[in-house]
Amino acid sequence: MRPFFTTFYITEIDAGLDGRVVDHLHPEWANLRIIEGVLPVSVIRQQSPFPAMAGIVTGPTSTAVRFTTGTSRIWGIGLLPLGWAKFVTAPAHLFADQLYDPLVVPAFAPIRPLVETLFGPAPDEAAELARITRHFESLAAREVPEEARIRSAHKALVDPDVASVAAMAESAGLASHTLERLCRRHFGFPPSLLLRRQRFMRSLSQYMLDPSLTWIGAIDSHYHDQAQFVREFHRFMGMSPRAYAALPHPVLAGVMRARMAAAGAPVQALHDPSGD
Repeated sequence: MRPFFTTFYITEIDAGLDGRVVDHLHPEWANLRIIEGVLPVSVIRQQSPFPAMAGIVTGPTSTAVRFTTGTSRIWGIGLLPLGWAKFVTAPAHLFADQLYDPLVVPAFAPIRPLVETLFGPAPDEAAELARITRHFESLAAREVPEEARIRSAHKALVDPDVASVAAMAESAGLASHTLERLCRRHFGFPPSLLLRRQRFMRSLSQYMLDPSLTWIGAIDSHYHDQAQFVREFHRFMGMSPRAYAALPHPVLAGVMRARMAAAGAPVQALHDPSGD
């Protein structure tokens, strides 16, 4: 199952009886989140707020998702590109930078039963995890026609030494036009944007894990200068680095540290698809 998912993870938020917290999800791979308790309200950039629902599918994202929530338990299932190809099958670029209700969108019909049956009468993390695992194991016989190509492209994408589309195509052993088509269909974005997202997330992750570095110390070596990084920060997060640093990160700061310890990568975009 590892080649298909980043992690199955649970986040428990205690904001008191009527408390609310606000945070920002970073650009990432597609996700299914199933919630009990206070349901979140989410916003992607200039779009209308996504209404509170117990199940939310987020397509692959190239921008931040601002969310507001209260006391709740949230199971997250992170779908790597190969996982999207196996369990969703619809072209990923059609769902990029969007939020969806999995109970009504036909493309997500295979995961609908999980959303409807995950939680029992009382919280039981082990039982819930077992339900998630069994559900996806029951779908695992589906074939992925371009599996080898998806694996090769993803391996090239997460290589920090790969900084251009030409280098990514060479590393993946694919023609440039094939890589372009493959990435849009299974990764959600063209390879040029995916590489920019990787570079940005390497920088943001460095800072979030060790703010003592300051932004200058966290900027990836492939950036030409600080001004380029600031422009990219606005592109991917919708705000300046200074504005982001001034915000509290009540959920994501802890999640990133936990992901780093458990999965070896603080954010989903940097997850090694080989599982190493």
